[in-house]
Amino acid sequence: MRRSIGLLLAVVLSTPPAARAAGPAWVEIHSEHFTLVTDVSDKDGRHLLDQLERMRWAFATMFPKANVDPAAPIVVVAVRSDKEFETMEPSGYLGKGMAHPAGYFLKAPDKNYIILRTDVEGPHPYSVVYHEYTHLELGTEGMPVWLNEGLAQYFEETEFRDKDVLLGEPDPGMLLVLKQSSLIPLETLFRVDANSPYYHEENKVTVFYPESWALTHLLMSEDFHDKVNRIGDYLNLVNQHTDPVTAAQQAFGDLKKLRSSLEDYIGHMTFQELRINSAAAPIDEKAMTAAPISPAQADSFRADVLAHVGRMTEAGALLDSVLKTDPSNVLAHETEGFLAQRDGNTTDAKKWYSEAVDLDSQSFLAQYYFGAISLMQGDTSQATEASLRKAIQLNPRYAPAYDALAMLYARRRDNLDEAHLLSVTAVGLEPQTTQYRMDAAWVLEQMKRFDDALRVLQLAKAVAKTPLEANVVQTRIAQLEQYRQNMEKYNERDRLSQPTTSGEPRPAYQSPGADAAPKHPSEKPHGPMLTVEGTIQSVTCSDPVVIELKIVGPKGTVQLYNNNYYDIEFSAANFTPQGDLHPCKDIEGLKAKAQYFATADKTVDGQIVSMVLSK
Repeated sequence: MRRSIGLLLAVVLSTPPAARAAGPAWVEIHSEHFTLVTDVSDKDGRHLLDQLERMRWAFATMFPKANVDPAAPIVVVAVRSDKEFETMEPSGYLGKGMAHPAGYFLKAPDKNYIILRTDVEGPHPYSVVYHEYTHLELGTEGMPVWLNEGLAQYFEETEFRDKDVLLGEPDPGMLLVLKQSSLIPLETLFRVDANSPYYHEENKVTVFYPESWALTHLLMSEDFHDKVNRIGDYLNLVNQHTDPVTAAQQAFGDLKKLRSSLEDYIGHMTFQELRINSAAAPIDEKAMTAAPISPAQADSFRADVLAHVGRMTEAGALLDSVLKTDPSNVLAHETEGFLAQRDGNTTDAKKWYSEAVDLDSQSFLAQYYFGAISLMQGDTSQATEASLRKAIQLNPRYAPAYDALAMLYARRRDNLDEAHLLSVTAVGLEPQTTQYRMDAAWVLEQMKRFDDALRVLQLAKAVAKTPLEANVVQTRIAQLEQYRQNMEKYNERDRLSQPTTSGEPRPAYQSPGADAAPKHPSEKPHGPMLTVEGTIQSVTCSDPVVIELKIVGPKGTVQLYNNNYYDIEFSAANFTPQGDLHPCKDIEGLKAKAQYFATADKTVDGQIVSMVLSK
């Protein structure tokens, strides 16, 4: 029988319960790239982390140009019993007759969890974990779908034998499907994306995954044997926006020959494991640090997992218990903030994150979320800026913090050069995130670099993951092009209103229904930022992009404007806009929390900077 993590641990766990009871009930162990929270022994925990570190080392060795370390931390929670594991399972796994996995992978925006049982046996009990871990490590580099899935299936059968890492054991189920099915043409396979029917329709998915796995297996085996890196060459070409079929031809050669080799590979069942010796890997179990933790500290991790898998009521009850026992628990405060934020209660969320920052100023997550929520509420103060800067300092690879700080400067209309560098950094860290590219374009708009902004939006459209996402970007492109045309008219009107060289005024340009100049001055944000909450009324737009409105609240009516409604940062608090939001026709009657500042024109209350909309 093959040994896996579960079996390796089972040998040690077979010792009498009394012998184990002498150690701490829970321990937290840190290796270079993982944090483990577990109720198994210190020795077993170190061995588990050793194996995960060797898998990460295998990724780094085989894909030297890939960034195999995600910005968000990886936390492993390993428990010794099925009963304990059930307290953290997603709700879909619960219920009578449901099969319980040996583990699962949970990817959240700010962390990555690996949840494991150690009381399992079998050849590959953690295949699901390894599959998703592969996606985390290798699936963020603009990788084509066929290779992304092929590699995940290739690595899901990973085994550890002392210092050897065994990769690519054949899957009998995959082989059976390949024997009974016709292969997808390679030209078609290479063009499959997230929107392709081959990736979604049941009858086509059946052969897509096995063929992707088989082709990946063939290429991995040949590259390893010939000491070449055709897969790496292929990825470089794809990331340079080379057509996927052209990239395959350049990297793999004649596709007809590749198809013939694949058919022979499948027909002769020549699939073999790769054995990589990791004895030289810089991994030392003795260098890992370990410390016992209290049951309340262990429960804070459990509560955070429950919150992220959607078991909100249980998470809330457990957090109440944790905070009653351990009021200074930082993770519990962060999770409370997450729950409040998920419920749309940004006020409570900000409070929880603020308390987490006070308890531990070195928590990059607490610093980031405090700053991000403050910004969402229209707070562009020095305190918000300081928290976002601290988050970047604590985790220089966390893209959301760079993006948020760039948006803060763009909203304040200051430090725009730095805002541009920050947005470029965010895109560089996560090049496949469409929103970061759209935010980078918005910064360029504030800098009046409209051509550059349009180029960035075109790239954002190219990396869009869904048709809806692509449509949102296209709408933004159309709006920016229209805005540029409007501003050209506006600038021409200003030019015509200036005196001639002889000193005589030119006849003022009049567009239909528009005054010769804006009624109110255009100013950069300055002075104290003011906030008003209420219902939006009397929305009026005029040429070229002027908006005027009133916000009627319990303290009275505030009259606001902006001569460029594209400069206003709109966000939705408790609803998702259907398509792109147009302020001239879509915000009348909505509730809003608006941030504004007083201008030289005392006939109105101020110029709008941002608006958080709600229904």
